[in-house]
Amino acid sequence: NDQFAPIIGYGDLVQGNVTINRVYYVKGLNHNLFLVGLFCDADLEVPFRKLTCFVRDLQGNDLLTGNRGSDLYTISLQESTSSTPLSFMAKATPTQAWLWHRRLSHLNFDYVNLLSEKDIVIGLPKLKYVKDQLCFSCELSKAKRSSFRSKVVPSSKRRLNLLHMDLCGPMRVTSINGKKYILVIVDDYSRYTWTLFLRSKDETPEVLKDFITMI
Repeated sequence: NDQFAPIIGYGDLVQGNVTINRVYYVKGLNHNLFLVGLFCDADLEVPFRKLTCFVRDLQGNDLLTGNRGSDLYTISLQESTSSTPLSFMAKATPTQAWLWHRRLSHLNFDYVNLLSEKDIVIGLPKLKYVKDQLCFSCELSKAKRSSFRSKVVPSSKRRLNLLHMDLCGPMRVTSINGKKYILVIVDDYSRYTWTLFLRSKDETPEVLKDFITMI
């Protein structure tokens, strides 16, 4: 009738073996209303006939049956034809779905739905979270770089002809002598490795001079 009413609260409705999540309480509304989209979001089918309607799973099994009265169809939860527990959850908006996907460290949507269904995470709304597109960060993290081809001809012909160096640090724990940087030098031909310890990056030029003099 084009009137608006505030939602006072919401919760889960349990009637026999039927559970409907996130049921809104609207003050002044004298009848319980179902949205057909709610059933569709729960991967169910809702065919309508002239005098009846059915709520079915994707295998064609009737779960709930409704009867027509004037222009409205009435469904009785107490007359469920399913012997197994039923649970209906509203579908989260794409914004909500991806927000919680990122909040939970890009958790798989199947596990997000499991956390929501089991009410494990405080603050996670009881909704059905659907992946409607690919996540760029997830796809990038799963990508693998092609391996480098092995060299048939070595780069160097003799020892000390080519050296590879890498300076790393600062280390979280400083040595007894106050050194927290590591300079690693690898001979390309023999793969012999030297490990030198430094107090700061500024020592690198002098350490290299002493190293060249030594070899």
